[in-house]
Amino acid sequence: MAQAFVLIQTEVGKATVIADRIRQLPGVVTAENVVGPYDVIARIDALGGDGLAPVVKDIQHVTGITRTLTCEVAASS
Repeated sequence: MAQAFVLIQTEVGKATVIADRIRQLPGVVTAENVVGPYDVIARIDALGGDGLAPVVKDIQHVTGITRTLTCEVAASS
């Protein structure tokens, strides 16, 4: 299973609405409003063969998102 954190910048004043919308997307485990250079941080899991790309693409298509940064979780040993 592939996992990642997606750091999200939003239009001003839209973080709460966007976090709520992202939580509803398949593959999203959680999405939280945060304070700092990013407005929302989402944790995603991908079980299928397509990996994380479809989940990230769905997030990037949410209206009001201006930028994302995806940080894949390194495999632990």
